[in-house]
Amino acid sequence: QVQLVESGGGLVQAGGSLRLSCAGSGGTFTNRAMGWFRQAPGKDREFVTGIRVDGTTYYADFVQGRFSISRDNAKDTVYLQMNSLEPEDTGDYYCAAATFRYGSLRNFVSPASYNHWGQGTQVTVSS
Repeated sequence: QVQLVESGGGLVQAGGSLRLSCAGSGGTFTNRAMGWFRQAPGKDREFVTGIRVDGTTYYADFVQGRFSISRDNAKDTVYLQMNSLEPEDTGDYYCAAATFRYGSLRNFVSPASYNHWGQGTQVTVSS
């Protein structure tokens, strides 16, 4: 069974950093575009960032240069480095494997573009 497993979440003070990981198992995601989404309490799930198979990346406007996505195909793992965290970044973070390999930002931002999701990892940023 193909699975995505996130890790690296936790509690951090405002201004701090976290590095989230998303590891694939039971199958490979190296030939798929990957994305990170987040969901704050009481809010809809929103796109954070995505990466194509060629390494091209896309970011939501609110990231403003604070986050960075990368992938290690040898490890079938995608990372999300988050710096300068703010209390507004609090939420559950999910990685997902897209149904496409390349795509444009419009493809990445829609949750419907993904058919495999991890269980999520919680990020809490205190003020």
